[in-house]
Amino acid sequence: MKETVPVGRFAGVRIGLHWSVLGIVALVAVGLGGFVLPTEMPGRSPIAYAVCGTAAAVLLVCSVLVHELAHAVVARRNGVAVAGITLWLLGGVARLRGEARSAGADFRIAAVGPASSAALALVLGAGVVAAIRFGADELVVAVLSYLAVLNAVLAVFNLVPAAPLDGGRVLRAVLWAWRGDRFRAAVWSAWAGRGFGFLLITAGVVEVLMRSAAGVWWVLLGLFVVNTAAAEERQARTGLALAGVAVADVMSSPVETAAAEQSVAQSSRDPAASHRHPVLPVVDSRGQVRGAVTLDRLRAVPEHERATTAVIQVAEPLEEVTTAEPGESLALVLPRLSGAARGRVLVCAGGRLHGIVAPSDIARVLADHSLTASLPASADLSWEPDHRPPPPGWWYPGQHR
Repeated sequence: MKETVPVGRFAGVRIGLHWSVLGIVALVAVGLGGFVLPTEMPGRSPIAYAVCGTAAAVLLVCSVLVHELAHAVVARRNGVAVAGITLWLLGGVARLRGEARSAGADFRIAAVGPASSAALALVLGAGVVAAIRFGADELVVAVLSYLAVLNAVLAVFNLVPAAPLDGGRVLRAVLWAWRGDRFRAAVWSAWAGRGFGFLLITAGVVEVLMRSAAGVWWVLLGLFVVNTAAAEERQARTGLALAGVAVADVMSSPVETAAAEQSVAQSSRDPAASHRHPVLPVVDSRGQVRGAVTLDRLRAVPEHERATTAVIQVAEPLEEVTTAEPGESLALVLPRLSGAARGRVLVCAGGRLHGIVAPSDIARVLADHSLTASLPASADLSWEPDHRPPPPGWWYPGQHR
């Protein structure tokens, strides 16, 4: 789920909104401000109802953000990079660049989300008690009560042991710790997710036929759960087959690089450059990897600034680049592809560059194992030096698959 509107950063995590988040805001604002509050507490002005409904909708989105931030912060503390958080129609998604290294870390990352929602429910519940004690307006009490209940429901619902819900991640972590196989644990969690999704769809259809159109929401949620669980099962089965393949076995090496201190103009005139490719590792004078730069970033530099602009100035810093270690299982790298520039993953150890894993490397290994896996849209399989000669004046050092 990609963000549509960037909001900013909190605790170092990029936060964005998908346009569909307007759906949940409108649903809560109209439902609460237009129907629930006027029915239960008549006699107030339409503006009061509208303000309370809108405030409840915004605070609900903030509650979801707290839930996802909890995942992101704990993930980072357990060595998992976070690409960002996107809030959308059905809640929020913390986009992690990689997987937990242990069952314990997997459990902590998954469990903290529902725990944060439960904590919010308790805080809001205390706010309700305080509001009543100090004689606050009953509309304020109603909004706080509504949010407390929704956060409690969010915590309980997310604990259902079915992928992709947090409870499914908890189940995966428990099975992983018990059986010692993260990929089989993921398959079993995905099975539970698909079953739960079909249950939601069935309940939604019955709701629509027997009572009201509110069941459509359950159908949509069920379809999302089924499709996501199916994708996770495919990924887990691919992981089972590739568990014994190391990154070092498939990476392209040695890799020519771009010098961090070199200007963009010097890089384009480098006589050693014989091929151009979409992503270049950027290395400083000590041989340390500083980041990566794409051809698009280099070409975006105005021509009159290329002589005074160093490559490192337009490169993506290493902490935001998708990386892997030579000894890692290739199966653990596959989930990171969606966050990799052009699908390329830098292989590093001790700050030194060892190689690059490109989409063509992944595709070749998958073909050797008679497997299929979805590569991200950013993974450019067709970019090969022999297939696409560079235009004059833009030559960059380096060649890899």
